[in-house]
Amino acid sequence: MALVEAWGRGVPHDPITHRWFRDKVLLDANFDPDGLRVAVRGDEIVGAAYGVRRRVPMVGVDLEPAQGWIPFFFVVPEARRAGLGRRLVTDVLDRLRELGRTRVDFSSYTPHYLLPGLDEETYPEAAGLLGSLGFRTLHEVAAMDRTLVGYRMPDAVLRRSVELVGLGYRFGTPSDDDLVDLLRLAAEEFGADWAGAVRRSLAAGMPVERIVAVRAPEGDLVGWAMHGAYDGIDERFGPFGVHAGQRGTGLGQVLLHLTLGRMRALGLHGAWFLWTGEDSPAGRLYRGAGFATTRTFRVLRREDA
Repeated sequence: MALVEAWGRGVPHDPITHRWFRDKVLLDANFDPDGLRVAVRGDEIVGAAYGVRRRVPMVGVDLEPAQGWIPFFFVVPEARRAGLGRRLVTDVLDRLRELGRTRVDFSSYTPHYLLPGLDEETYPEAAGLLGSLGFRTLHEVAAMDRTLVGYRMPDAVLRRSVELVGLGYRFGTPSDDDLVDLLRLAAEEFGADWAGAVRRSLAAGMPVERIVAVRAPEGDLVGWAMHGAYDGIDERFGPFGVHAGQRGTGLGQVLLHLTLGRMRALGLHGAWFLWTGEDSPAGRLYRGAGFATTRTFRVLRREDA
């Protein structure tokens, strides 16, 4: 596909495959051909931008009628500095405005985003363009990685897991009967996108052993951690969450390390994820488990006056 090949030249730090573009863009239930703007010079694609809005709700009947997204745009190097990127993005913004979208976020379209926001260090020209078009930073998030070479569960975490089991907590791979509670927890505590990621990965054939869940002494499923949920990439950690009423107990730390142990047992050499607040409780938990920030992203939004 010519567009994917042009993407590889325009966004060399974040290439995609033909299958990714087919599955995440063309086969997305919200795909709108009129929202995809492609620039052609001669017989070659030299740039593209895409705007999308919900035509199918994430949950219930909420189509988020004011919200639009620009999941991506790019211009190949030899076609830059001639106003092409500005024209492409402006055309997409105009199209979204015609559809009543008064708020537009860059990149963070769920369920199908490549990156959660703009990596300004990697793409300074894109940052300048979006800033000039009125996009402002909502917050910054961090992508983190850690090696699993030589991994073993820290003694303190092992002791805490034993203590929690002694208190009546039960850790393990969820059964089919557990999935209803797991999906409810994900949706109610963390949002429809997380529940959707769990559901889609299992429906696509992900082994349920990629999930570690925990039930409280009273019987409620109160947390889980997993890997391999996104695009079948086993080294990608998450989603991962603990019920608000159970935070501060050490459950999150134990779930995280139990999952890292399973990943290492599969022979994986690393674990990574794309999105957390670097100074949030989750970010501090990850750093304490040996993760380090590898990229930072700005989540951007433009709102009409």
